[in-house]
Amino acid sequence: MNKFDYSDLDGRLLQLLVAVVEAGSITGAAQRLGVTQSAVSHLLDKLRSITGDPLFVKSGRGVVATARAENLAVQARELLASMARFAQSDPFDPARWQTTFTIAANDFQRDVLLPPLMARLRAQAPGVALRIIPSDVPSLDLLRHEHCQLVISPRPPDGADILQKRLFEDDYRVFYDASQREAPRTLAEYLAAQHITVVYEPRRALDLDQWLATRGVLRKFSVMVPGFAGLPLFILGSQLLATAPGLLQSHLLRDLASAPVPLPCPTMPMYMIWHMRYQLDPAHRWLRAELEALVPAVMAAAAGG
Repeated sequence: MNKFDYSDLDGRLLQLLVAVVEAGSITGAAQRLGVTQSAVSHLLDKLRSITGDPLFVKSGRGVVATARAENLAVQARELLASMARFAQSDPFDPARWQTTFTIAANDFQRDVLLPPLMARLRAQAPGVALRIIPSDVPSLDLLRHEHCQLVISPRPPDGADILQKRLFEDDYRVFYDASQREAPRTLAEYLAAQHITVVYEPRRALDLDQWLATRGVLRKFSVMVPGFAGLPLFILGSQLLATAPGLLQSHLLRDLASAPVPLPCPTMPMYMIWHMRYQLDPAHRWLRAELEALVPAVMAAAAGG
């Protein structure tokens, strides 16, 4: 008897075996499978070669399964059911999700978006813990090497395997201590002031700072800090100005006054960014949808504030 070589099996052969056993004829099996009789005969020959058994013998106008074929058909039905379950993912239930989900975000995105996301997780997916790491200027390796599952940043890295979706756009505002000075009303007053800004990496300024500099708007920076959380303590009690995303007036910079920037400048986009490996993952898709769903309330609260 030939040794059973499982590596030559596939779903079609298993379906064929079951169909011939149940139909009791080559013709009936061919009709059930929607193929020709010759195709059934060809596949049966392959299956006989694999199993080392005739599998079916003639009986009147049809065929009858050998004892080996009957036994194999029972196993084939179980394997086909397992293959069907393999191809169909179970419905995702966030209430049963147990994991630590790592998100890369700097202090702005962290404070604006992640507390309301955590509130949603507590209500719907209490088994999920959030781990927050700094995104700085996000790199491809951050996602490719699975240092995190999601990045929130205005700077999506450029890679064919990296996906992104815009969450919102925010207007920049000028923040200052109203007890120490008034808001700059003109470009001249704005340029005459001392400024503070954020530099996440050496020689890598904020996008807005780079945009203004390329257009000849050169400000005098007295202080540079590694994150937005460093701005308030330097501004309070001083005449420093900080040009930062307006949403911060409801969070990190809520103790400061703010005013429109006295010159045209672009908005700041914000993206959620992930690796292609998670594109169809039901848990990841659910969390992305939850993050996206909370944005309107965050924006409305900031506008109301």
